[in-house]
Amino acid sequence: MGVSPCCQSSKREWKPLEDRSCTDIPWLLLFILFCIGMGFICGFSIATGAAARLVSGYDSYGNICGQKNTKLEAIPNSGMDHTQRKYVFFLDPCNLDLINRKIKSVALCVAACPRQELKTLSDVQKFAEMNGSALCSYNLKPSEYTTSSKSSVLCPKLPVPASAPIPFFHRCAPVNISCYAKFAEALITFVSDNSVLHRLISGVMTSKEIILGLCLLSLVLSMILMVIIRYISRVLVWILTILVILGSLGGTGVLWWLYAKQRRSPKETITPEQLQIAEDNLRALLIYAISATVFTVILFLIMLVMRKRVALTIALFHVAGKVFIHLPLLVFQPFWTFFALVLFWAYWIMTLLFLGTTGSPVQNEQGFVEFKISGPLQYMWWYHVVGLIWISEFILACQQMTVAGAVVTYYFTRDKRNLPFTPILASVNRLIRYHLGTVAKGSFIITLVKIPRMILMYIHSQLKGKENACARCVLKSCICCLWCLEKCLNYLNQNAYTATAINSTNFCTSAKDAFVILVENALRVATINTVGDFMLFLGKVLIVCSTGLAGIMLLNYQQDYTVWVLPLIIVCLFAFLVAHCFLSIYEMVVDVLFLCFAIDTKYNDGSPGREFYMDKVLMEFVENSRKAMKEAGKGGVADARELKPMRRRLQ
Repeated sequence: MGVSPCCQSSKREWKPLEDRSCTDIPWLLLFILFCIGMGFICGFSIATGAAARLVSGYDSYGNICGQKNTKLEAIPNSGMDHTQRKYVFFLDPCNLDLINRKIKSVALCVAACPRQELKTLSDVQKFAEMNGSALCSYNLKPSEYTTSSKSSVLCPKLPVPASAPIPFFHRCAPVNISCYAKFAEALITFVSDNSVLHRLISGVMTSKEIILGLCLLSLVLSMILMVIIRYISRVLVWILTILVILGSLGGTGVLWWLYAKQRRSPKETITPEQLQIAEDNLRALLIYAISATVFTVILFLIMLVMRKRVALTIALFHVAGKVFIHLPLLVFQPFWTFFALVLFWAYWIMTLLFLGTTGSPVQNEQGFVEFKISGPLQYMWWYHVVGLIWISEFILACQQMTVAGAVVTYYFTRDKRNLPFTPILASVNRLIRYHLGTVAKGSFIITLVKIPRMILMYIHSQLKGKENACARCVLKSCICCLWCLEKCLNYLNQNAYTATAINSTNFCTSAKDAFVILVENALRVATINTVGDFMLFLGKVLIVCSTGLAGIMLLNYQQDYTVWVLPLIIVCLFAFLVAHCFLSIYEMVVDVLFLCFAIDTKYNDGSPGREFYMDKVLMEFVENSRKAMKEAGKGGVADARELKPMRRRLQ
């Protein structure tokens, strides 16, 4: 039987990665090969000319704008010299094909984009004569714009909207994006009255400064809450509990007050359009008020039931606060992870755009040129999509492994003065040198679950309204089961990374050890961990409620009387995402501390030679728990049970 790190003499200190062995090397090699394949896709798309077609643009005849072109067989108007024509102009830029995700319009290479609206063919002709930029088909001379019978087909749709070139991509895009509103309406199938969508979009555009200010407010509140967690963790749970209850009651009261006030406001002096907007706002306020009331009642009942478990959370949160004091760089982990994800997503989107313009020229039914990939290479899209999921999960898993390594080092170091100068950087170093294979394997398992769920969701969306009730129920059940499996695997993976940081074992061994510990400590998982997550959820609710309340007050009293339902939803979603990014790190620290605490209590009892590694606050909690169990007649049997020892040894 192996020996646990917590069973050794107190004179010996836990040291990470004693054997200095790499774990899951085959999976690391597989991940590297997969990334090489991703690079091959990007290189292939660039080598086949997709980069030039993407950046410079091309017309409907296969000519790349801004350069000389080669004649394509059987394609009229191909092989033209467009050295002086550097911009792509669409005759009907607002005619979009939502199914095939492209503009259903003839594209031409022009010398300049029309910066002002052109209402008649005479204006188009004057623009061509003054700027040397012909906006009609190549077959029609500018002098024939107003006289030819083909002008209605070969010239742009009137009026020609004012446009400007997109930076770096040389496409003439309409300055006023309102012409795309009808396509947004087509995407929102539940809106029967298109005027509702127009008013929603108008509300967003009118309130953009307020939306930006509220988003910044949510960011500031999240950072303030992190500082509060760091310095007053002992009273944090009670503060959050009281503030959330007061915030929920206050928000609910304000919503009902606004509903009653707006319902009593006179409506005789406003226009019919303003009356419709007022009715929409009144209906939205009623829905918000009822939802807030139900949420407040449920929240109050949950807190009433869980009030006896608050002491457990206080002890764990206090230690987590100390972790952030000793490891202040943990606060910045969401920024580094977000930055890495943004860089990868930018690369992925750019490669996706390259793939959209790569391939061989093919003439479609209208006689225009499209670029398509044939043969096995056409399945590169699927490889690229799998890469998006796997590498994104890999980056998130690296964050979890980094945090776990730093917190484990903190927990199992008796004298905190002996901590490494930068535990976070030391954890990153160990991750890169020894555990990238473990992270690659864990993220691949999540990918295997995510891909089927996304495929089923896509099938469900495509069959919406066509499948029978039985098929719809089966699809939704499968999607729900896969979602639950993904959440369970995410939680198990995170604990497996913690076990890897403690024992330096491979992924499967670490997952098994972590699973055994969690099963043996099921009650503690249900109390400490769940209550801790719930308290952090209350912090997210507090930030969302505070931002939403400020948004209600600002949007309700703004001078432009518009529908502010959509702006408020945007602000609340952004506030929740920001709060989640910050508090997820704290949640991760609490989970790692819990696993370390569970191992510590199972292998140590506080006697000489088997002293606890835990903080004094947790020691007090253990002693109080033992006293309570003895008083209940249980005699501490639960804490005396032995687990299967973990394989980590001390030097």
